[in-house]
Amino acid sequence: MSVTGEPTVETVCILGLGYVGLPTAAVLAVNGFRVTGVDLRGEVVESVNAGEVPIAEVGLKTVLHAAVRSGNLHAQSDPKPADAFIIAVPTPLREDRFADLSHVEQAARSILPHLRPGNLVVLESTVPPGTTDGLLTDILAESGLAPKKDLFVAHCPERVLPGRVLGEVVL
Repeated sequence: MSVTGEPTVETVCILGLGYVGLPTAAVLAVNGFRVTGVDLRGEVVESVNAGEVPIAEVGLKTVLHAAVRSGNLHAQSDPKPADAFIIAVPTPLREDRFADLSHVEQAARSILPHLRPGNLVVLESTVPPGTTDGLLTDILAESGLAPKKDLFVAHCPERVLPGRVLGEVVL
């Protein structure tokens, strides 16, 4: 944590390497952050580590290749300690038309062993109001750390168009 009480971020762990998580990981990595990308799909992990783009996204191949070549981006199936965690997992609609938050819950639980005071946890998934200040903070509290006191917690609504994410993200 910085002298001002704000989080100091050098390492980032991004959970979910889909159309939001992967471009975010690549852009952060080419800008000097050390990024661990986490995905449960082995083929996605292998593709990313090979610098190959597993999703359709204009311009991502060049950025991803540079990110991997720099050594700042590595993909794996499990999270590891970081200064900041970004949860960018899917939240599909269930048959009853409510959001399926099981991926958010699973991702949040997977980082519990890696949390330490001063970490930043950002939920960057489309979720119903109250999810961050309810479900997410309740799960994070299971770590023994107090959200909003020991941990910085935020929601960043997903506001990008698939296939055009890099055009909307500052490189």
